[in-house]
Amino acid sequence: PPPRGFIATGTGVCAVLWCCAMAPCAQLVIGPAGSGKSTYCYNIYNHCQTIGRTVHIINLDPAADEFAYPVAADIRELISLADVMEEMNLGPNGALLYCMEYLEDSLDDWLAGALEGFGEDDCILFDCPGQIELYSHHSAFRTFVDQMQQWGWRLVAVYMLDSQFITDAAKLIAGCMQCQAAMMNLELPHVNVFSKVDLLEDKSQLEPYLIPDHQTLVGELHDRMRPKYKKLNTQIAQLLDDYSMVSFHPLDISDEDSLAFILYTVDSAVQYGEDADVRTSRDVELNQGEFDDTDGLSGMGGMGGLGLEDGGMEQVD
Repeated sequence: PPPRGFIATGTGVCAVLWCCAMAPCAQLVIGPAGSGKSTYCYNIYNHCQTIGRTVHIINLDPAADEFAYPVAADIRELISLADVMEEMNLGPNGALLYCMEYLEDSLDDWLAGALEGFGEDDCILFDCPGQIELYSHHSAFRTFVDQMQQWGWRLVAVYMLDSQFITDAAKLIAGCMQCQAAMMNLELPHVNVFSKVDLLEDKSQLEPYLIPDHQTLVGELHDRMRPKYKKLNTQIAQLLDDYSMVSFHPLDISDEDSLAFILYTVDSAVQYGEDADVRTSRDVELNQGEFDDTDGLSGMGGMGGLGLEDGGMEQVD
Protein backbone atom coordinates (compact mmCIF):
# COMPACT_ATOMS: atom_id res chain seq x y z
CA PRO A 1 0.00 0.00 0.00
CA PRO A 2 1.05 3.61 -0.50
CA PRO A 3 2.76 5.33 2.44
CA ARG A 4 0.61 7.10 4.96
CA GLY A 5 0.42 10.88 4.99
CA PHE A 6 -1.44 13.94 3.84
CA ILE A 7 -1.44 15.44 0.38
CA ALA A 8 -2.24 18.87 -0.99
CA THR A 9 -4.59 18.42 -3.92
CA GLY A 10 -4.09 20.71 -6.91
CA THR A 11 -6.60 22.89 -8.65
CA GLY A 12 -5.76 22.05 -12.25
CA VAL A 13 -7.85 19.75 -14.43
CA CYS A 14 -6.61 17.54 -17.25
CA ALA A 15 -8.33 15.09 -19.58
CA VAL A 16 -8.11 11.48 -18.46
CA LEU A 17 -8.17 9.37 -21.58
CA TRP A 18 -7.76 5.91 -20.16
CA CYS A 19 -8.63 4.91 -16.60
CA CYS A 20 -6.99 1.83 -15.20
CA ALA A 21 -5.05 1.20 -12.00
CA MET A 22 -2.57 -1.44 -10.92
CA ALA A 23 -4.22 -1.73 -7.51
CA PRO A 24 -7.89 -1.56 -6.50
CA CYS A 25 -8.94 1.82 -5.13
CA ALA A 26 -11.61 2.89 -2.69
CA GLN A 27 -13.14 6.12 -1.44
CA LEU A 28 -14.25 6.41 2.18
CA VAL A 29 -17.09 8.91 1.95
CA ILE A 30 -17.34 10.35 5.45
CA GLY A 31 -18.68 13.39 7.26
CA PRO A 32 -21.46 14.55 9.59
CA ALA A 33 -25.04 13.34 9.30
CA GLY A 34 -26.93 15.12 6.56
CA SER A 35 -23.82 16.41 4.81
CA GLY A 36 -24.66 14.70 1.52
CA LYS A 37 -22.59 11.50 1.57
CA SER A 38 -25.22 9.31 -0.10
CA THR A 39 -26.04 12.09 -2.55
CA TYR A 40 -22.34 12.29 -3.45
CA CYS A 41 -22.21 8.52 -4.05
CA TYR A 42 -25.35 8.65 -6.18
CA ASN A 43 -24.14 11.51 -8.37
CA ILE A 44 -20.60 10.17 -8.76
CA TYR A 45 -22.09 6.81 -9.75
CA ASN A 46 -24.31 8.46 -12.40
CA HIS A 47 -21.44 10.62 -13.65
CA CYS A 48 -19.23 7.55 -14.05
CA GLN A 49 -22.01 5.76 -15.90
CA THR A 50 -22.16 8.71 -18.29
CA ILE A 51 -18.42 8.69 -19.03
CA GLY A 52 -18.26 4.90 -19.33
CA ARG A 53 -16.42 4.20 -16.09
CA THR A 54 -17.45 1.51 -13.63
CA VAL A 55 -17.64 2.19 -9.91
CA HIS A 56 -19.21 0.11 -7.16
CA ILE A 57 -20.84 1.30 -3.94
CA ILE A 58 -20.82 -0.53 -0.61
CA ASN A 59 -23.09 0.69 2.17
CA LEU A 60 -21.48 0.85 5.63
CA ASP A 61 -24.39 2.65 7.33
CA PRO A 62 -26.49 0.17 9.35
CA ALA A 63 -29.17 2.85 9.77
CA ALA A 64 -29.74 3.39 6.04
CA ASP A 65 -33.30 2.97 4.79
CA GLU A 66 -33.09 2.82 1.01
CA PHE A 67 -30.69 3.66 -1.79
CA ALA A 68 -30.98 5.60 -5.00
CA TYR A 69 -28.05 3.61 -6.42
CA PRO A 70 -27.26 -0.10 -6.74
CA VAL A 71 -25.17 -1.47 -3.87
CA ALA A 72 -22.51 -4.13 -4.32
CA ALA A 73 -22.76 -5.01 -0.61
CA ASP A 74 -24.74 -3.78 2.38
CA ILE A 75 -23.66 -3.88 6.03
CA ARG A 76 -27.28 -4.52 6.97
CA GLU A 77 -26.74 -8.05 5.68
CA LEU A 78 -24.34 -8.38 8.62
CA ILE A 79 -26.04 -6.22 11.26
CA SER A 80 -28.73 -3.52 11.32
CA LEU A 81 -29.32 -0.62 13.65
CA ALA A 82 -32.98 -1.48 14.27
CA ASP A 83 -32.15 -5.03 15.37
CA VAL A 84 -29.42 -3.84 17.75
CA MET A 85 -31.67 -1.18 19.30
CA GLU A 86 -34.37 -3.76 19.90
CA GLU A 87 -32.22 -6.62 21.15
CA MET A 88 -29.67 -4.64 23.15
CA ASN A 89 -32.08 -1.94 24.39
CA LEU A 90 -29.76 0.82 23.12
CA GLY A 91 -30.45 4.26 21.74
CA PRO A 92 -29.54 5.11 18.13
CA ASN A 93 -26.05 6.46 18.93
CA GLY A 94 -25.06 3.56 21.17
CA ALA A 95 -26.51 1.07 18.71
CA LEU A 96 -24.54 2.59 15.82
CA LEU A 97 -21.29 2.33 17.79
CA TYR A 98 -22.14 -1.29 18.61
CA CYS A 99 -22.70 -1.99 14.90
CA MET A 100 -19.37 -0.44 13.95
CA GLU A 101 -17.52 -2.41 16.62
CA TYR A 102 -19.24 -5.55 15.34
CA LEU A 103 -18.03 -4.68 11.83
CA GLU A 104 -14.54 -4.09 13.23
CA ASP A 105 -14.56 -7.66 14.54
CA SER A 106 -15.95 -9.05 11.25
CA LEU A 107 -13.54 -7.61 8.69
CA ASP A 108 -11.92 -10.95 7.87
CA ASP A 109 -15.33 -12.50 7.28
CA TRP A 110 -17.95 -10.08 5.99
CA LEU A 111 -15.74 -7.40 4.44
CA ALA A 112 -13.37 -9.91 2.85
CA GLY A 113 -16.36 -11.65 1.31
CA ALA A 114 -17.84 -8.37 0.08
CA LEU A 115 -14.58 -7.49 -1.70
CA GLU A 116 -14.21 -10.84 -3.45
CA GLY A 117 -14.22 -10.57 -7.20
CA PHE A 118 -13.02 -6.99 -7.50
CA GLY A 119 -10.02 -6.58 -9.77
CA GLU A 120 -7.04 -4.27 -9.94
CA ASP A 121 -8.87 -1.65 -12.01
CA ASP A 122 -11.95 -1.49 -9.79
CA CYS A 123 -12.98 1.48 -7.68
CA ILE A 124 -15.35 1.29 -4.71
CA LEU A 125 -17.20 4.03 -2.85
CA PHE A 126 -17.93 3.24 0.80
CA ASP A 127 -21.02 5.16 1.92
CA CYS A 128 -20.30 5.61 5.62
CA PRO A 129 -22.40 6.56 8.69
CA GLY A 130 -22.78 10.15 9.87
CA GLN A 131 -21.53 9.74 13.44
CA ILE A 132 -18.39 11.88 13.34
CA GLU A 133 -16.63 10.35 16.36
CA LEU A 134 -16.19 7.21 14.25
CA TYR A 135 -13.62 9.12 12.20
CA SER A 136 -12.09 11.46 14.78
CA HIS A 137 -11.18 9.12 17.65
CA HIS A 138 -13.03 5.78 17.56
CA SER A 139 -10.99 2.74 16.53
CA ALA A 140 -13.48 1.15 14.08
CA PHE A 141 -12.56 3.00 10.90
CA ARG A 142 -8.87 3.16 11.70
CA THR A 143 -8.92 -0.63 11.97
CA PHE A 144 -10.94 -0.74 8.73
CA VAL A 145 -8.34 1.41 6.95
CA ASP A 146 -5.42 -0.65 8.24
CA GLN A 147 -7.03 -3.90 7.10
CA MET A 148 -7.87 -2.58 3.64
CA GLN A 149 -4.31 -1.38 3.14
CA GLN A 150 -2.93 -4.74 4.26
CA TRP A 151 -5.06 -6.29 1.53
CA GLY A 152 -3.41 -3.97 -1.01
CA TRP A 153 -6.15 -1.36 -1.50
CA ARG A 154 -5.43 2.31 -2.13
CA LEU A 155 -7.72 4.43 0.02
CA VAL A 156 -8.72 8.08 -0.01
CA ALA A 157 -11.05 9.81 2.45
CA VAL A 158 -13.67 12.16 0.99
CA TYR A 159 -14.91 14.35 3.83
CA MET A 160 -18.27 16.02 3.12
CA LEU A 161 -19.23 19.24 4.88
CA ASP A 162 -22.44 21.18 4.26
CA SER A 163 -21.62 24.48 2.53
CA GLN A 164 -24.38 26.13 4.57
CA PHE A 165 -21.88 26.10 7.47
CA ILE A 166 -20.23 29.19 5.98
CA THR A 167 -23.15 31.25 7.32
CA ASP A 168 -22.19 30.43 10.93
CA ALA A 169 -18.58 30.87 12.07
CA ALA A 170 -19.04 28.55 15.07
CA LYS A 171 -20.36 25.73 12.87
CA LEU A 172 -17.61 26.19 10.29
CA ILE A 173 -14.81 26.17 12.89
CA ALA A 174 -16.32 23.07 14.51
CA GLY A 175 -16.55 21.42 11.08
CA CYS A 176 -12.91 22.26 10.34
CA MET A 177 -11.81 20.83 13.70
CA GLN A 178 -13.70 17.58 13.12
CA CYS A 179 -12.27 17.37 9.61
CA GLN A 180 -8.73 17.86 10.92
CA ALA A 181 -9.30 15.25 13.63
CA ALA A 182 -10.43 12.74 10.99
CA MET A 183 -7.37 13.50 8.86
CA MET A 184 -5.05 12.89 11.80
CA ASN A 185 -6.86 9.76 12.98
CA LEU A 186 -7.23 7.98 9.64
CA GLU A 187 -3.91 9.15 8.13
CA LEU A 188 -5.15 8.86 4.57
CA PRO A 189 -4.96 11.04 1.48
CA HIS A 190 -7.85 13.38 2.17
CA VAL A 191 -10.14 15.47 -0.04
CA ASN A 192 -12.49 17.84 1.78
CA VAL A 193 -15.65 18.79 -0.10
CA PHE A 194 -18.19 21.55 0.45
CA SER A 195 -21.49 19.87 -0.48
CA LYS A 196 -24.86 21.36 -1.45
CA VAL A 197 -23.25 24.24 -3.33
CA ASP A 198 -26.15 24.05 -5.78
CA LEU A 199 -28.42 25.34 -2.98
CA LEU A 200 -26.43 28.55 -2.48
CA GLU A 201 -28.06 31.62 -4.02
CA ASP A 202 -24.70 33.30 -4.56
CA LYS A 203 -21.95 30.72 -5.15
CA SER A 204 -19.25 33.38 -5.19
CA GLN A 205 -19.64 33.84 -1.43
CA LEU A 206 -18.07 30.39 -0.99
CA GLU A 207 -14.68 31.44 -2.39
CA PRO A 208 -13.18 32.94 0.84
CA TYR A 209 -13.98 29.76 2.75
CA LEU A 210 -12.26 27.24 0.47
CA ILE A 211 -9.08 27.98 2.41
CA PRO A 212 -10.63 29.20 5.68
CA ASP A 213 -9.12 32.21 7.45
CA HIS A 214 -9.58 31.02 11.01
CA GLN A 215 -8.51 34.32 12.56
CA THR A 216 -11.33 36.09 10.70
CA LEU A 217 -13.81 33.44 11.82
CA VAL A 218 -12.66 33.84 15.42
CA GLY A 219 -13.25 37.57 15.13
CA GLU A 220 -16.88 36.76 14.37
CA LEU A 221 -17.00 34.54 17.45
CA HIS A 222 -15.58 37.31 19.63
CA ASP A 223 -18.44 39.57 18.53
CA ARG A 224 -21.06 36.98 19.45
CA MET A 225 -19.69 35.35 22.60
CA ARG A 226 -18.82 36.46 26.10
CA PRO A 227 -15.33 37.90 26.67
CA LYS A 228 -14.32 34.96 28.87
CA TYR A 229 -14.30 32.70 25.76
CA LYS A 230 -11.97 34.96 23.79
CA LYS A 231 -8.77 33.15 24.79
CA LEU A 232 -10.30 29.72 24.06
CA ASN A 233 -11.49 30.83 20.62
CA THR A 234 -8.08 32.28 19.82
CA GLN A 235 -6.32 29.05 20.79
CA ILE A 236 -8.69 26.99 18.65
CA ALA A 237 -7.95 29.18 15.64
CA GLN A 238 -4.24 28.97 16.36
CA LEU A 239 -4.46 25.17 16.46
CA LEU A 240 -6.06 25.07 13.02
CA ASP A 241 -3.53 27.56 11.63
CA ASP A 242 -0.56 25.69 13.10
CA TYR A 243 -1.47 22.49 11.28
CA SER A 244 -2.81 24.32 8.18
CA MET A 245 -4.28 21.11 6.80
CA VAL A 246 -7.91 21.93 6.09
CA SER A 247 -9.09 23.32 2.76
CA PHE A 248 -12.14 22.55 0.66
CA HIS A 249 -13.31 21.91 -2.89
CA PRO A 250 -16.86 22.98 -3.83
CA LEU A 251 -19.26 20.42 -5.29
CA ASP A 252 -22.30 21.46 -7.31
CA ILE A 253 -24.13 18.24 -8.20
CA SER A 254 -26.11 20.05 -10.90
CA ASP A 255 -22.88 20.78 -12.81
CA GLU A 256 -21.17 17.89 -14.63
CA ASP A 257 -17.90 19.86 -14.75
CA SER A 258 -17.97 20.19 -10.96
CA LEU A 259 -18.51 16.44 -10.59
CA ALA A 260 -15.69 15.76 -13.06
CA PHE A 261 -13.32 18.03 -11.15
CA ILE A 262 -14.07 16.40 -7.79
CA LEU A 263 -13.64 12.93 -9.31
CA TYR A 264 -10.34 13.98 -10.89
CA THR A 265 -9.14 15.43 -7.57
CA VAL A 266 -10.02 12.23 -5.70
CA ASP A 267 -8.42 10.06 -8.42
CA SER A 268 -5.24 12.14 -8.19
CA ALA A 269 -5.14 11.74 -4.42
CA VAL A 270 -5.20 7.96 -4.71
CA GLN A 271 -3.19 7.83 -7.98
CA TYR A 272 -6.02 6.10 -9.78
CA GLY A 273 -5.13 5.51 -13.42
CA GLU A 274 -1.55 6.82 -13.20
CA ASP A 275 -0.04 3.41 -14.02
CA ALA A 276 -1.78 3.20 -17.38
CA ASP A 277 -0.77 4.63 -20.73
CA VAL A 278 -2.67 7.42 -22.42
CA ARG A 279 -4.45 6.04 -25.47
CA THR A 280 -5.99 7.84 -28.42
CA SER A 281 -9.02 6.82 -30.44
CA ARG A 282 -6.66 5.52 -33.16
CA ASP A 283 -4.99 3.20 -30.64
CA VAL A 284 -8.35 1.77 -29.70
CA GLU A 285 -9.37 1.14 -33.30
CA LEU A 286 -6.03 -0.50 -34.11
CA ASN A 287 -6.33 -2.77 -31.10
CA GLN A 288 -9.87 -3.73 -32.04
CA GLY A 289 -8.84 -4.45 -35.63
CA GLU A 290 -11.48 -2.07 -36.95
CA PHE A 291 -9.23 0.44 -38.68
CA ASP A 292 -9.82 0.60 -42.41
CA ASP A 293 -7.34 2.35 -44.76
CA THR A 294 -10.07 3.35 -47.19
CA ASP A 295 -12.92 4.44 -44.96
CA GLY A 296 -10.92 5.56 -41.91
CA LEU A 297 -13.15 3.88 -39.33
CA SER A 298 -15.30 0.93 -40.31
CA GLY A 299 -18.52 0.02 -38.60
CA MET A 300 -18.32 3.10 -36.34
CA GLY A 301 -19.91 5.74 -38.55
CA GLY A 302 -16.56 7.42 -39.28
CA MET A 303 -15.02 9.98 -37.00
CA GLY A 304 -18.47 11.40 -36.30
CA GLY A 305 -19.55 8.04 -34.83
CA LEU A 306 -17.11 8.62 -32.00
CA GLY A 307 -17.96 12.27 -31.63
CA LEU A 308 -14.55 13.21 -33.05
CA GLU A 309 -15.55 15.32 -36.03
CA ASP A 310 -12.51 17.55 -35.51
CA GLY A 311 -10.11 14.62 -35.20
CA GLY A 312 -9.55 15.13 -31.48
CA MET A 313 -9.27 12.60 -28.70
CA GLU A 314 -12.02 11.24 -26.49
CA GLN A 315 -12.21 9.46 -23.18
CA VAL A 316 -12.57 5.74 -23.73
CA ASP A 317 -13.14 2.82 -21.41
